[in-house]
Amino acid sequence: MQAEPTRQGDALERRLVELETRLAFQEHSLNELSEALADARAENQRTALLLRHMVEELGKVRTSLFEDAASEPPPPHY
Repeated sequence: MQAEPTRQGDALERRLVELETRLAFQEHSLNELSEALADARAENQRTALLLRHMVEELGKVRTSLFEDAASEPPPPHY
């Protein structure tokens, strides 16, 4: 009679170990995903800042090239 509870106990122990292993793997994966998301957000912020600076610089260049409409060359079809 003692063998049946032991087999059930062993099966439960194996199941518990498997669940703990899966949980540890999921926690590890979640941490990696969280770090990847944080990196992507930081990269996105850097890209947005760079784009803002480039748009400002482009505006300055356009302004300096054509400050006076009279100094702007005529279109090529004239």
